[in-house]
Amino acid sequence: MGSIKKFQVTFDCAEPERVARFWCEVLGYVVPPPPEGFSTWDDYDRSLPPERQGAAAVAVDPTGEGPRLYFQRVPEGKVVKNRVHLDVRVGTGLVGEERLAALQAEQARLTALGATTVQVLLADEFNESCISMQDIEGNEFCID
Repeated sequence: MGSIKKFQVTFDCAEPERVARFWCEVLGYVVPPPPEGFSTWDDYDRSLPPERQGAAAVAVDPTGEGPRLYFQRVPEGKVVKNRVHLDVRVGTGLVGEERLAALQAEQARLTALGATTVQVLLADEFNESCISMQDIEGNEFCID
């Protein structure tokens, strides 16, 4: 049996720091300390060539459990649906109306942060409820 690997999730975006801070709020992540020798990320950013300034940002799980999130500036905008998306697990173990209420509470919180709702999928005979959303740059994710 192979060893379990750590992994990073990378987001292509127009404004890395803005998107990183959004996901920090969504997941309870934090921006890590700046690189050694710099007192702030702004100091580090100013040390880079102009074309690299503001080109990337990072968010990490303060417990060390979740994957590192990396946000990189790309020149093109998003044009099609993501092939991979995050599921933000807020209703784990809940069913029916209790689950839907938890999802809707999180939906309201994330909407206040700038997310938009795509679709509310109500429970049926096969699946529990979930809500499809988009982050502040249109990347799809679900709360379930």
